[in-house]
Amino acid sequence: MIALLWLAVAVVLVAVELHHVAFYAIFGALGAVVAALVALAVPSAFLLQVVAAMAAAALGIVLARPYVSRAFLRVRGESAARGVHGGFVGETVVALDTVSSVPGGHVRLVGESWLARTDADEVLVAGSSAVVIRVLGTTLTVSALPLSTEFQAPRTNLESLRENFERIIDSRTHHPGDHPARSDLRPAEDDQHRSTG
Repeated sequence: MIALLWLAVAVVLVAVELHHVAFYAIFGALGAVVAALVALAVPSAFLLQVVAAMAAAALGIVLARPYVSRAFLRVRGESAARGVHGGFVGETVVALDTVSSVPGGHVRLVGESWLARTDADEVLVAGSSAVVIRVLGTTLTVSALPLSTEFQAPRTNLESLRENFERIIDSRTHHPGDHPARSDLRPAEDDQHRSTG
């Protein structure tokens, strides 16, 4: 059934989105779901399904993506870049893999992966911070930040979840006014045993 094929496309696009978090593939997945619904209603109208998928994805990207992207960045504590291309100059990025003077490396800028290169003989390793010094097409030219201004690479969602879980567990096990932990009772118990024994 063609509707199942559209749903499979949606699942693949969601997986791509989870990897890149750029908020494009998720709207492609939305378009695929719309196409699946059209396929259920009119299974023989493949062209109509494709048009519906493209329209839903385009509307999502144009109307919803800017808001979703800004909200996501706000939650992560990041800010949006100042503008397109020229506005990227001066922005801080994190190398996703090795970046050298040969184009082909990648950096993360405002939650998206960009092609990147360095000037001259400079080489950045994955996780190191850099600043955008020039933009040519879709390739950013970057330069390493001095060590004193370098920041940590963004945490993964799994690391954030683990830290939040640990914080919740700690807050539930150490409330003011609760009974002291068992280890706090041991010295008092030892004193009682000494005085009775």
